[in-house]
Amino acid sequence: MSFVLDNSVAMCWLLVDGKPADVAYAEAVLGALRDRSALVPSLWALEASNVIARGEAKGLLTEARSQAFVFLLERLNIATDTATAAHALSDTLHLARRYKLSAYDAAYLELALRTGLPLATLDADLKKAAQAAGVQPFVAD
Repeated sequence: MSFVLDNSVAMCWLLVDGKPADVAYAEAVLGALRDRSALVPSLWALEASNVIARGEAKGLLTEARSQAFVFLLERLNIATDTATAAHALSDTLHLARRYKLSAYDAAYLELALRTGLPLATLDADLKKAAQAAGVQPFVAD
């Protein structure tokens, strides 16, 4: 695996919103997935599904656009960590408390720490926590 992929980056691919620098970073991460792989916690697909469903409900996305996006995700080299739940009530909870993160965001931090992989994220609080914990940011070349 090359890096841990936070859902904030992938959802930027779908919604293409945010600061221009964030959109450019998200696009660079997507480009990096041509020859690299990403690892995500097991909650990742649920988070993505939630954003898609809410986007459709708000009229921001059509079902056709969502389906095309899901097809893209399925073709990317993204692996799901099978041990996320085993760490949820211990390491992940500890990290959520320590860095004042949601348990969902702490799952990405826990995964990056456990695997020693850099983290690709657009979430400001998660970036700050990762830096404090010594996790390297993913730099898309």
